[in-house]
Order: sequence, then C-alpha cells, then structure tokens
Amino acid sequence: MGSVSNQEFPGVCKTEEDEGPSTEEDSQPFHGVGQCKWFNVRMGFGFLSMNTREGVPLEEPVDVFVHQSKLHMEGFRSLKEGEAVEFTFKKSSKGLESQRVTGPDGIHCVGSERRPKGKKLQKRRSKGDRCYNCGGLDHHAKECKLPPQPKKCHFCQSIDHMVANCPIKAQQSSPGSQGKPSSLIGDEEEHSPSALPPETSD
Repeated sequence: MGSVSNQEFPGVCKTEEDEGPSTEEDSQPFHGVGQCKWFNVRMGFGFLSMNTREGVPLEEPVDVFVHQSKLHMEGFRSLKEGEAVEFTFKKSSKGLESQRVTGPDGIHCVGSERRPKGKKLQKRRSKGDRCYNCGGLDHHAKECKLPPQPKKCHFCQSIDHMVANCPIKAQQSSPGSQGKPSSLIGDEEEHSPSALPPETSD
C-alpha cells in the first residue's frame, strides 16, 4: 500500500511510529483528547494517553509526552493521574510531544495535589535539624538573619567551651570523674575555685 495522504490522516488509527516521516507532520500541530497516564511532580513531566486525534477515536491509546511548562494553569503546574485533557501536539525526533495542554473545552488543568518531596523539608526540620549560628529550629545557618554568633557548645549552648569539652555531657555519659578526660578535669579546676586537689596516697 502507498503512504497515507493528509486527507486520510484523521481517520487512520495508526500510531505515529507506523506512519512514514513527513515534513508537514513535523511542522503542523495536531489536536488530541485523552487523559493523563502518569505525571512525575518532582521532575515536572509525564505522559498523556491520547484516545482521540483530530476528532476521530483511536483503536488503541497513544502516548504523548508532556512537560509542566506546556500546562495551561496557574500556580504549581502538574497533572493528576487520570485527569481529562485536551492538547495540541507535534511529532519530534523523540516522538509525540504536547505543545499546549488544557482541561476539557480549554479550561485550566486541575493538577495533582502532590508536591515534590523537597517542599516538605521545612516541616521535618523540627526533628533536631537546627541552625548552627543561632540554634533555631526553623531554618539553617545559610538562611539565618542574625550576624555570625560566637561559637557555642552544641550540647549545653555555653560559649565557654565546645561540645568535645562539655562537662555536662561528660557527666551524663560517665557519672564518676574517673571516666572524664584529663582536659575536662583541668577545665573544671579553672572554672571552680573550690576544686579539691587530687588525692595523694600517704
């Protein structure tokens, strides 16, 4: 059989792969109707399942690539799986790609209620993730609005020592002074005037 002519194109129920290359197909956008097959909200792309092309139902759905930049909607652009869509598309070297995607009759797309996981980081920061500059739980040091603060112990927040030399942390980890590093004993003697001299054997 010969190649499919432009007059026969709307009624033909073949996929684009079955049809031979044509410069007119590459430049002329076509109209399709279908639904969202799947959409990755984090990556911002997915595929549409086209079941009607140029007003003619297809025997089998055809996949059409969709990027979030082509969606007709406001705010965060995405598609919900199974959402009804209308779109224009073109054939490219990579396959069928949508050019403008709307809801039925040209209305805005509904979109997915999902958001990228990265957007939830602020909610998870309260689990111990804190600003190293001021100690706040609602932001990181690079977002801190305060000028650089003096270095503090991360355990007791004292500016007299760092966490490696924290006497409070050492007391909690080992109740007796025998388990303390010698640097801590010397540190305590400097800060405590009533420190007893080490015991000597008679």
